[in-house]
Amino acid sequence: MTPENLTGPVCVHAEAPVWSPSWGGVRWVDGEAADLVTLRDDGIHRLHLDDDYAAFVRPRASGGFAAFGARTLHLSDSADGPASPALRFDLGSARFNDGTVDPHGRLLAGSMATDDAGAVGRVIRLTAELEQREVLSGVEVSNGIGFAPDGDLAYHVDTATGGVDMFDVIDGELTGRRRFVGIPDDQGMPDGLTVAADGSVWVALWSGWAVHGYSPEGALIARIPLPVPQVSACAFGGDDLGTLFITTSAQGLDRDHGTEAGSLFAVRPGVRGLPVVPFAG
Repeated sequence: MTPENLTGPVCVHAEAPVWSPSWGGVRWVDGEAADLVTLRDDGIHRLHLDDDYAAFVRPRASGGFAAFGARTLHLSDSADGPASPALRFDLGSARFNDGTVDPHGRLLAGSMATDDAGAVGRVIRLTAELEQREVLSGVEVSNGIGFAPDGDLAYHVDTATGGVDMFDVIDGELTGRRRFVGIPDDQGMPDGLTVAADGSVWVALWSGWAVHGYSPEGALIARIPLPVPQVSACAFGGDDLGTLFITTSAQGLDRDHGTEAGSLFAVRPGVRGLPVVPFAG
């Protein structure tokens, strides 16, 4: 499988792709630029958040989108904004980094330390009424979060631990934490992830030049090499949900790194994804 570069290096830190018909294609974030970036048939569109950072974005069931900045939830009533701050969070020495929407339409927002503070990040669950609850604490770098097709399992990456953990989902709560798969140091660090309709889990590897696909039992079933070291996240999309969109990052690389870092890539790995669940709020 050879991924196609769809955009060239249009971002510094491309992250958190998500496909939604509501905005006409695939949308991702350019982190430090605090921009939402959308690729449509007529080209690339940017929407700036009034924030220091853009962490991730999801569609809303009522239309528009919900986007997390460094410490703020921004809501918009239309696909192309504008977005307004709706809720600010006291995260201390952490900021939001990645997240998703659970099968019940609630936002799950993970955070990470902004300095050497260690495991001060957490995962917060947010209802449609913007009521919040901490569902996971003691996280250093919260990255990919995803759910199995039937919703009874959840997957989460704390990049600093070098692997993907899994949880049982009981009445919406995450319980029974255990290791799903460990990533050897020489294969990179786990970053964003997505779950396919067959239950396989696809993990972007920061400093690993690749995306790995794992069976529901945790066996490595696919390796998708990228011409870029820092592979940040991936998500299924397209009309048949059979295209895997992959974001990459030039964050911290030397100016003469000589790669296509910051590009959006796409590949068809032979499985299909799950439709994105919109935020109920």
